[in-house]
Amino acid sequence: MTPYIPNTLPLEGLDFKQLFGLATKANAGLARYDGLLQGITNPAIMLSPLTTQEAVLSSKIEGTQATVDEVLEQEAGLIKKGEKYKDIQEILNYRSALLQASEHIKTRPINLALVREIHKILLSSVRGQHKTPGEFRVDQNWIGKEGCSIEEATFVPPEPIQMKNSLYDWQTYLGSDELDSLLQAAVMHAQFELIHPFKDGNGRIGRILIPLFLFQKQALSQPMFYLSQYLEANRDGYYMRLRGISGEGDWNGWIAFFLQAIIEQSKQNSERVKSIMSLYESMKEDVRRETHSQYSVYLLDAIFNKPVFKTSDCATELKKSHGIHEKTTQGLLRQLRDAGILLELQRGSGSRSSILWFPTLINLAEGKQVL
Repeated sequence: MTPYIPNTLPLEGLDFKQLFGLATKANAGLARYDGLLQGITNPAIMLSPLTTQEAVLSSKIEGTQATVDEVLEQEAGLIKKGEKYKDIQEILNYRSALLQASEHIKTRPINLALVREIHKILLSSVRGQHKTPGEFRVDQNWIGKEGCSIEEATFVPPEPIQMKNSLYDWQTYLGSDELDSLLQAAVMHAQFELIHPFKDGNGRIGRILIPLFLFQKQALSQPMFYLSQYLEANRDGYYMRLRGISGEGDWNGWIAFFLQAIIEQSKQNSERVKSIMSLYESMKEDVRRETHSQYSVYLLDAIFNKPVFKTSDCATELKKSHGIHEKTTQGLLRQLRDAGILLELQRGSGSRSSILWFPTLINLAEGKQVL
């Protein structure tokens, strides 16, 4: 199999008649979601579990096996072992890369330097760390069954010289204005995947870039639209449509798939955000009623930001951020535990702190039915 030669951007010959209806629906769905996003005072805190869920699902597409609650438990000190530990470290790296890139994009546009920095964070101290983190590949690679030869590969990315030229064209394309930002996002993502500039981590980097690009194009007020739930649920179709570009030049089929993903994910994300906002408002009353404390909102924000936590960590954070005495926080957390709002994952013993969790929020983030 010969190396793929990427299309020159912008693309020519797209069937806008076929894509226009889907693009209209996708833009409307994304706008409704963003309207909800704009109504949240502190989206980074309120939607923190969704960010973790995105990291879990995007990594799952690449083969990791861990859940949101397992990731949060490890962060709180319940360390997993073996392959599970390695999976969780990859997920934590993904989330860290996503959050740091989201801060970057608020002041500077996407460029190749940012892409390399995201990759460096993604592969730091995990499986793949030997695959030159933060560096574009300088030799030929290919995709296929483990141990297969280039002749047996299912896809052979561009040669390194062609790859570099295509990357610079891709970077220029990101700064251009296409007819529709969602069509451009579809092309941006697929072109990056087909250029395949790294030895490992290309799929995850490409998915991180989607909300960053939509924010850069002002289609989102915050870089917080996560598509991996749909892509993971439709993994075969996702890869089939990307192969359709490299094998048959079928960009229309890929863009239609991507727009349908935006339509479906906008609905799911909107419902998830509504549920989390509703839970936050009801919990505000519950926490105030149980604690009668002037600090109840600060405590609630801390719980939403980290729904699995050591009581000592929560107390330290609230003292640092709001000057609340550690003993005060510990007492408030005991009240919420006694009321059944928070559950105990690990009982405190001696100098070891208790680990508490807020299962209702985690269940919402994972899309589970909450009674």
